[in-house]
Amino acid sequence: MSNRVLCREASHAGSWYTASGPQLNAQLEGWLSQVQSTKRPARAIIAPHAGYTYCGSCAAHAYKQVDPNITRKIFILGPSHHVPLSRCALSSVDIYRTPLYDLRIDQKIYGELWKTGMFERMSLQTDEDEHSIEMHLPYTAKAMESHKDEFTIIPVLVGALSESKEQEFGKLFSKYLADPSILFVVSSDFCHWGQRFRYSYYDESQGEIYRSIEHLDKMGMSIIEQLDPVSFSNYLKKYHNTICGRHPIGVLLNAINELQKNGMNMSFSFLNYAQSSQCRNWQDSSVSYAAGALMVH
Repeated sequence: MSNRVLCREASHAGSWYTASGPQLNAQLEGWLSQVQSTKRPARAIIAPHAGYTYCGSCAAHAYKQVDPNITRKIFILGPSHHVPLSRCALSSVDIYRTPLYDLRIDQKIYGELWKTGMFERMSLQTDEDEHSIEMHLPYTAKAMESHKDEFTIIPVLVGALSESKEQEFGKLFSKYLADPSILFVVSSDFCHWGQRFRYSYYDESQGEIYRSIEHLDKMGMSIIEQLDPVSFSNYLKKYHNTICGRHPIGVLLNAINELQKNGMNMSFSFLNYAQSSQCRNWQDSSVSYAAGALMVH
């Protein structure tokens, strides 16, 4: 065995966000400076994973709730966009690069997860093609910069899980979620509306299309705030809202559910909602973004 350190390059830098460290730092600082930290310290956050010009300011609402003084390990749960996956997958590298600084994967926790037999490995190709985890790396690096050598990350690519698998993974992750030094980042955009997404749900009673989309998203968001995985599944079955991180969200809700059974008191609040553009006719399309935080009381 060689001791060569394997790295995942910041493959979306230069396209989805700037590859210049100083420029990226200034952007993130600008967005974070406009936001209040009302839900700090967050134990988990939900935040979007689109290009930063679209969702950077929305994501800041979630990252502002992260407390770098207590956070030492960060799980990042992202949905798989390019490969069919029925379970969850772990990275095969040691380091995730960002234009700010490199992030280290926690090989000890990876070892614990690996032992369960519930995970597969993602190839470097799959890892670098996927944006759902990468888009959280610069924000994670920025939020943690005051303790940059003192934390590790645990990236997990989440497949198209059945409800029972979401429960199993929720159970598995719940013991990590119970630890105040561990943060969960759940990567998800909300409604993808329009012909190119093959989704055009419209409730005329809401007025313009973009208002109908907002109403649909906020219905889902308030169900997530109730912390009930079954209601969230039922909502998705009923409206088929194209929330791309629905499985990572399902896993988080099941983990929370597990801890609530053991008497832990938690609350989740959404802090921001945005749309990439306002749809007014059937030719339009948009993606919605939401940012929120979980607190333990």
